[in-house]
Amino acid sequence: MRFAAFNVENLFDRAKVFNETPPGAPNPHQEIIDAVGELNGLFETPNYTANRKARMLELLETLGLLNSNESKFAWLRRIRGKIIHRFQNGDREIVASGRDDWIGWVELKTEAVDEIAMELTARVIFECEADVLGIVEAENRVVLKRFQTLMADKFGVDEKYPHLMLIDGNDSRGIDVGLATGPDVPIGKMLSHVDEIRNGRTVFSRDCPEFEVTTPSGNQVLVMVNHFKSKFGNQSQSNARRKQQAEVVAEYYEARLAAGIENIIVMGDLNDRPGSNPLKPLLDTSLRDVSDHPAFTDFEFNANNGNIGIGTYDLGNDNDKIDYLLLSPNLFGKVTNGGLFRKGAWPGVQPPRWEVYPELTRREHAASDHHLIFADINI
Repeated sequence: MRFAAFNVENLFDRAKVFNETPPGAPNPHQEIIDAVGELNGLFETPNYTANRKARMLELLETLGLLNSNESKFAWLRRIRGKIIHRFQNGDREIVASGRDDWIGWVELKTEAVDEIAMELTARVIFECEADVLGIVEAENRVVLKRFQTLMADKFGVDEKYPHLMLIDGNDSRGIDVGLATGPDVPIGKMLSHVDEIRNGRTVFSRDCPEFEVTTPSGNQVLVMVNHFKSKFGNQSQSNARRKQQAEVVAEYYEARLAAGIENIIVMGDLNDRPGSNPLKPLLDTSLRDVSDHPAFTDFEFNANNGNIGIGTYDLGNDNDKIDYLLLSPNLFGKVTNGGLFRKGAWPGVQPPRWEVYPELTRREHAASDHHLIFADINI
């Protein structure tokens, strides 16, 4: 059976700032991306001190939201209460005293995904032929089903995943994690941790849902799909958030092992490198990274010393590894093959680092900045 994880970076709509990146260039709007993350972090604080209010005004100006709730790349969403007063003389003041005074956030504007990118996303999913696929950054379950139907009709193939499940998570942008399984792999019990609270705040940026799937041979596998906090915004805060997420997922894993569950996979976009301090609590458990398995060889790009090239993001370098399939010892011992499916990822400057679909001639046509990671497990 093939198990895989893929960050699709939204199926129909993506943040506008990501769609304006020239081929092969860093994002020219990184300041906007960082400002959204930092500002939302400040909004979540219980008390808005004078320094925090001053910084909020700076970030709103960066986002073009100082004079209006809408700018080229962002929205200031206000559900209840008031965050900013705009005086007629041009002065601006943060009037909320803390998180309890208002409900709202800032979010990046989205626009339709490039049609070629949408098609290539589907081709990656269909051609990888995973039996169990963890999907990261999908809008919702209805979108997943509609995307599969539209693309299957376009390519003249059958819909591969009759079982699709996604539970809305905590991200205000509506980017969630879900699971898709083939006709012979039903999804059984599900458990959401969307409302897990530690130290007075929600743990997961999205969710850490647990899905119980049954293989054609009758074995059960517990799959935990994750999308940890990104590195956007304040680095110390985002590192602390990812570390807490890793600690809590490690708790879940250890508890399931203690309950006698042997087949467990933690998969998804963990937004950090294998040797990072935030991921240490999870990677120090008995979970094994499939990319450490001797059968993990199907990744094509392999530069210079035989090790560089197993990264799962952007140009595939080792220091760009942020997507994972972490396997319990029982499953790690049954791996027969593994690798990265890169044909929909931008291959960089000439000569290209890996084979791509013929339609992928510009970076914005890429299926995703992430590479699908997979493992074949004899279970």
